[in-house]
Amino acid sequence: MTTLTYQVLTDELLPAVLRLDQVCLGGLWTEAGYRREIDSPNSDLLVLLANQDVIGLGCLWAILDEAHITTLAIHPDYHRQYLGQLLLIQLLQLARQRELTHATLEVRASNQKALSLYQKFGFRTAGQRKRYYQDGENALILWRSHLQNPEFLQQLKHLELECTETFRQHQYQWHPCNNH
Repeated sequence: MTTLTYQVLTDELLPAVLRLDQVCLGGLWTEAGYRREIDSPNSDLLVLLANQDVIGLGCLWAILDEAHITTLAIHPDYHRQYLGQLLLIQLLQLARQRELTHATLEVRASNQKALSLYQKFGFRTAGQRKRYYQDGENALILWRSHLQNPEFLQQLKHLELECTETFRQHQYQWHPCNNH
């Protein structure tokens, strides 16, 4: 049985997060960039752990009443196991705790898996950024309002239940924690 937990990024986990960033994001953020996130009161950077190994990370910035989701990444060995969904739930719950009312993010226009995940949470396309990525690909700007509505909280609970039901198939034991 693999134990799944999450926590905020700490200095101790930074080397593993940098390796994950390299694998998943091609070295998008530097060590200094991650340290800024650790120190920022407007940033929530969560790390997903499988038996204490870093397998995912997600970050949001609190800007006025908006949660700007800057990063959501799961190690390729753990794709298609509802772990990205689980991490997104945790980020959106943090946004709710911060009393943020909207969430936004950019995603590659070609990333159908990510688009399907975000649409499942009620994100809708609000626009696009031309040649946003280094390779020239466009980004879609996704937007989700009404984070504080009771219906959205129920949706998050339903999606988390969907995760835990799937985790049994993968021999995962989910241990949510409140150490952020």
